[in-house]
Parts: sequence; C-alpha cells; structure tokens
Amino acid sequence: MIIKTKTAIPASEITDPLIFKDRRKIIKALLATMVTGAGISSASANANPAWANLPQGNADTELLTPTPIELIKNYTNYYEFAFNKQDAGSLAQNLRTDPWSVEISGEVEKPGTYYLEDILRRQTLQEYVYRFRCVEAWSMVVPWIGFPLGNLLTLVKPLSTARFVKFTATYQPEVMPRQRNNAMLHWPYVEGLRIDEAMHPLTILAVGMYGDILPKQNGAPLRLVVPWKYGFKSIKAIVKIELLQKPPITSWTQFAPNEYGFYSNINPAVAHPRWSQSSERLLGSRFFSPRRQTELFNGYGEQVASLYSDMDLRHFF
Repeated sequence: MIIKTKTAIPASEITDPLIFKDRRKIIKALLATMVTGAGISSASANANPAWANLPQGNADTELLTPTPIELIKNYTNYYEFAFNKQDAGSLAQNLRTDPWSVEISGEVEKPGTYYLEDILRRQTLQEYVYRFRCVEAWSMVVPWIGFPLGNLLTLVKPLSTARFVKFTATYQPEVMPRQRNNAMLHWPYVEGLRIDEAMHPLTILAVGMYGDILPKQNGAPLRLVVPWKYGFKSIKAIVKIELLQKPPITSWTQFAPNEYGFYSNINPAVAHPRWSQSSERLLGSRFFSPRRQTELFNGYGEQVASLYSDMDLRHFF
C-alpha cells in the first residue's frame, strides 16, 4: 500500500446544472492541484519516506513499481464490451461518461442522486499505489487516483441497519455489445461488500490513474478498488450505490456460485475450482521471470485480516 496525500480541497457549493458538464475540467484541476501538492512520481518505494506504510511481502520494491500504463490500458477485463483483454480499449471509447451521477439509496439518512462533480468537490484526492490481483492468476501494480469510499458513505449517513453495500454499473446496451446481446452475465453488472469492508480506508473510489483521468476501458468515470480482493470485485462505471440489510446477489456469484463467492478475498491456499491461486504472473515482468507467490489478502493482511477473524479462511473463496 502506498498512499500520498495533499492539503485538503475546500468544499464548495452545489454545482450549477449549467456547468456540470465541465467535470473533466474539474477533475483535471483537482489532479493538477494534487500533483503540485504531493509531487507524484513513480519512484521506488524505498526512495520516498512518505511511503513508509508499505505492507511487507516478497520483493515489495519491485512489485510496487507501477506496471507500464500502456499495458494496463490495453489489458483489461471489461465483459460488457468484449471477452478478450484488448478490444475494450477501442470499444469503450463510445461509452457516455458525461454527464455522470450516482444514485445513493437504501439504509441511509440522505438518499439522493449526486453529480460526480459535487462528490469530488467534497473529497481530498490521493494517489494509492496498489497491487491488483485478477482471479485469473495475473497481477499488476496501479497508481490509482481517488478517495476512500467510506468518506462518501459517511456523507449520506448510513443507518444502523446498513450491513451491506451494493454497487451497480452503467447499463448502455447501445454501446456495450455484450449487454446488447445478453451475453454471459445478467446485466447491468452488480457487486457488493460488507459494510465494514466498504468503510475500510483501503477501499477507494478511483477517478484517475497515473496522475490523469481514468481511461474509459479502466472503469471511468468512477470505479471501486478493493486491493485485497480479486479484481472482479472492483466494479467499473458505478451509477448506483445501495446500502442494504442483506447481502446482494452479485453478477459473478449469480453466474457461477460454485466458483465466485461473495467475499472473494485473495488467498493462495484456496484454489479456484479450475486452477490454483498459489502464484501469479506479474504483467510487465520479463518473459522468463518466475511467477510471484501470491500473498494472503494480496499482502494487505496486516490492515484487513481483523475483518475476518471469525471466519475459517482455509476453505473459503
């Protein structure tokens, strides 16, 4: 985990509806301020004492060197567009991301629909350099730009009855071929967390990466990032957040409940029914480089293991 902070961005008034389409300019301005305040770079973890909270694991200095951006932009699972890793890079450019709003409902005191501009004006953007581990046993390192999900949830004041959080992605079948064809999953894409997972400070909503706005194929304009869970939990293009009393039925659990559990915490000791999770291929490494040994909770166990102290992780996917 690497987190870089900046001085707080002052809260502002509600965005005038006539200017909310300037979201990209707002984000660019916030990112520029953050870059100026925090001095973003891709230097190694050992070179910057501000990164002292780095979780220890195997060869952390190497592993937390960000994966080349072009590789990340062109190697992504976005099944609404394509079932391969490459085509989403071009197909996603037709996705409508402006204007963008998020509906927040359920077990909260302040339900409503919020423009993304208004959400961002009330947040302090930070850079989070996280390991990202796919359930397919490959991994990368990404410098996300975002803010803790818990900050947003606190603003809408969850009720004591809120136990789970459900996330729903955008539904645009006119530009998303797999949605239009009702292929594989039940659309729109749905994911979920337990409320304490959602409120954990490592759980973020990302709006950018590599010091710039989030590319569409990587989840723009707003995606979830939960670094200790397999990548499919980090839902892209969020349009709805619901706080619930009971766990939601998520897309992959509905599709294959014997293969994709609700929690899906990264665990090298628990194999996927069709392949091992004990090691991973680090994208961008040399062709003959050895596979990295996967760590429990992706190396973030010191921060998150207490969330699961009452669970037997030996047989839990």
